[in-house]
Amino acid sequence: MNLVLLGPPGAGKGTQAERLAEEFELPHVASGDLFRENLKNKTELGLLANRYIAEGELVPDDVTIAMIRDRIKRPEYENGVILDGFPRTLAQAEGLKEILTGLGRTLDGVLYIAVPDEELVHRLSGRRICRRCQTPYHIQFKPPQKQGVCDTCGANIYQRDDDKPETVRARLEVYHQQTSPLIDFYRQYGLLTEVDGSGDIETVNSALSEVVRSLMK
Repeated sequence: MNLVLLGPPGAGKGTQAERLAEEFELPHVASGDLFRENLKNKTELGLLANRYIAEGELVPDDVTIAMIRDRIKRPEYENGVILDGFPRTLAQAEGLKEILTGLGRTLDGVLYIAVPDEELVHRLSGRRICRRCQTPYHIQFKPPQKQGVCDTCGANIYQRDDDKPETVRARLEVYHQQTSPLIDFYRQYGLLTEVDGSGDIETVNSALSEVVRSLMK
């Protein structure tokens, strides 16, 4: 079972991917973690990616595709994988198709977690982080015991620039520009299933699990 999990920033893809991976005994590959791992280990692909990052440029699709190929061709992924954060573009979607075809596999389904933009702005702009120990908080879902003060180390907590409402809206605009064609691409091939991601974690997880079980029949 080879699955892709799509969704905007703040949709909870990482949390849901981990839950599905555990329930269906499938390895989970998050593209962000894969990038950080290659950069940290100074692999050939990591060094190549770092050249673009250091110059303030976007890492080309072919480098990202190569990282994914290198990972999922390993023996522990031969029975399937849940991809989270990849593909992000049409070029990456075509790259994934080529990778799987080369491995004699196919993509079984694309699960799209749909959440209204204003809900995402609310979720992301509520995030706070400790300036000293980096403990994460949320003003609604996980507030500190004392306003503005970290429970763990007592330092001030703050809102990152990335989580300010105007920045979140700009990030979502970029996401929609990149991903709308991708959603249409997978819908055209009958692979896309849209799941309402505006509920709580358990409700969304139940809906996603039901979709995966139906794909396995």
